[in-house]
Amino acid sequence: MPYTVTGRFDDGAAYQVQVTGDADRPVVGSVRAAALVELHEGQSIPLTPVGPLRAVAGDDEEAVLAVLRRYTDVVEKGAETP
Repeated sequence: MPYTVTGRFDDGAAYQVQVTGDADRPVVGSVRAAALVELHEGQSIPLTPVGPLRAVAGDDEEAVLAVLRRYTDVVEKGAETP
């Protein structure tokens, strides 16, 4: 089931994507975020700050989210400003 992720890139540009769990289109809504995920596909990434490591795959929602958290500033649910 797709869910929404909101965040900012290092340059301050905001994005909002849906993580789909689809190998062909892991995120929808930001071409830049999709390119970031695609760039890291096949690389190992820690799912949390201390691990475990997992290879990034488009159909692995946890790994896709880990890429977004590592390379962008993801706004965690409940931390949004009204």
